[in-house]
Amino acid sequence: MQLLSAFSRPQTVPAVPVAAPKKTLWILNSWRDLILYVGTPLFLVPMFLLAQARWSAQDIYIFVAAFGAMGHHLPGMIRAYGDRALFRRFRWRFIFAPIFLLSVCVAFYWWDLKGIVLIVFFWGVWHGMMQTYGFCRIYDAKTGSFAALTRRLDFATCAIWFATAVLLSPQRMADTLEMYYASGGSFIQPWLLHNAQQVVLAIAIAVAVLFLFNFSRMWAEGKRPNPVKLALLATTIAFWWYCNNGVTNILAGIALFEVYHDVQYLSLVWIYNRSRVEKDSSIGGFMRFVFRRSGSLVGLYVGLVFAYGSLGYFNTRLEVETIKRVLTGVVAASGLLHFYYDGFIWKVRDRSTREHLGLAGGTVSATSREFLPGWVLHGLKWVAVFVIPLGALWIGQTWSKTPEVEREAWIASDLPNSARAHWKYAFSLHNADRLDDAAEQYRIALHLDPNQKEPHFGLGQVLVAQSQLSEGRAELEEALRGDPHNGEVHSEYGCVLERLGQKDEASSEHATATRLAPKSGRIHYEYAMFLFRDGKMDQAIPEFQAALKHNPNHPEAHYHLGRALFVKGDFEDAKVHYLETARLDPKAPVHNGLGAVYFRLGQTSEAIAQFKEALRLHPDDAEAAENLRFALATGTPSDSAPR
Repeated sequence: MQLLSAFSRPQTVPAVPVAAPKKTLWILNSWRDLILYVGTPLFLVPMFLLAQARWSAQDIYIFVAAFGAMGHHLPGMIRAYGDRALFRRFRWRFIFAPIFLLSVCVAFYWWDLKGIVLIVFFWGVWHGMMQTYGFCRIYDAKTGSFAALTRRLDFATCAIWFATAVLLSPQRMADTLEMYYASGGSFIQPWLLHNAQQVVLAIAIAVAVLFLFNFSRMWAEGKRPNPVKLALLATTIAFWWYCNNGVTNILAGIALFEVYHDVQYLSLVWIYNRSRVEKDSSIGGFMRFVFRRSGSLVGLYVGLVFAYGSLGYFNTRLEVETIKRVLTGVVAASGLLHFYYDGFIWKVRDRSTREHLGLAGGTVSATSREFLPGWVLHGLKWVAVFVIPLGALWIGQTWSKTPEVEREAWIASDLPNSARAHWKYAFSLHNADRLDDAAEQYRIALHLDPNQKEPHFGLGQVLVAQSQLSEGRAELEEALRGDPHNGEVHSEYGCVLERLGQKDEASSEHATATRLAPKSGRIHYEYAMFLFRDGKMDQAIPEFQAALKHNPNHPEAHYHLGRALFVKGDFEDAKVHYLETARLDPKAPVHNGLGAVYFRLGQTSEAIAQFKEALRLHPDDAEAAENLRFALATGTPSDSAPR
């Protein structure tokens, strides 16, 4: 019944029956939803296992992070700047947010401030969780379930289980604590972290029990939530847990979940925009062209996503450090903008969003009870979740004096069961030349996870440095079995084989290393030194040149290339590389060789000056003393001139 009042006296009239929209469990249909939204992990895991047989986890992560993670930002950008009505509604956010975030991200990466990495990580986890929660709300709306308690329990379940998987992940927590401590964070006592993990796990279990109890109660009362939502939560949370805690390589886990996230997001955005174009005549221009009904345009849509993501892939291949830092800041800003925009342009409670997702009911938004204007409240949220945390991390890193070895020791004590934490601690000890302590930490890491290749590689290097060649060789062979396509390991293995007298096998390993890592200056240098020691100057010189092409500020490579050129009689080029050595490292033992070059070129006074400089730096250099005596005595070069 309803009351009508016009110009006549109000009267009661029968209600006009309204055809209720047909309820459905699915966004698209059963098999498409299972492939794109609910059962996607069942397809991704075997595909990933096949990919690992061909590519390393690092390569898979780089590809997915570029073309998937960054590429899928584009559809949201198209909506933000291509939907005129939406742009008018949030004009100032769309104008000022990119300027602000781009400036902040580029500045932080330019000065190598680690705080921005933590912020991107936490926002990314929140964003992934909120996408899952959004799908829960869509599925419930499909069946007309809008209970407030159900909505709150959906949110609590998503939030607590996403957080718990990260907090209990030894690999994720090792990386998170590393960034936290590098940003000047104070030491977290191990007992405090352990208790926090147990409390959060208990809360997660309690929330799950409440969620299932409410689901059962609503089902019994006939107000049934969507059962597909239950399946979605089960597969998503289980897959998130697997990617954080079940995958050996954390990079592989991140890549796996990112693909799942991208498939969900890209397909839903396509569906939404297709509906907008067909139903809303105000949509025009680029959006109407891309999202009109045409199968070929799906390929264009995917192509645009890959094209946008190529910026991230190009960034991973850059070798110019300054440009790389700027582009890394751009990539981070793109991610933060994506997280931010998605927080308000796809809200299911908005009438337009519901309409174009085919949702009915629940169209009345709660009355606003905000005491402050919307723009003030929005600004305060930015201050709370971005400005204050990032500012604190910036100040913390600027004032922090804690050495890296001590920070890594904190992480290992916080996470005693994390192989990754002990490996990183061992690596820092290794760099500090504390070889015995490093070997102990490498062995702890291998005891916790014998399948990790990095600790085998590090332990092999330490043992070789301690002249335990046979034991070091065995560890390097284990590392090669775990990662046969790693040029660094092949190079190190070649060095060991040379010291064991197996020159032919060593030469093969060095050649393999340069083939697998053609852009590694260090690997080319190691091969060049092997050839140099073997007297193969014609082959060593191109390898030294390749090393300097990829690492032009390598004083040892310049020095030994100068020596090789001297042996070949190319004194002018030898002089160039000797001078560059002296510029890069004024204390390098290069002045005797440079004096010999000057003497060969007939520049006796310059030669004498260099021999004297060599003796000033190294008074016990007998060869420089003899060369100086010879130069002073003869004054002109001869066949017995200094070498």
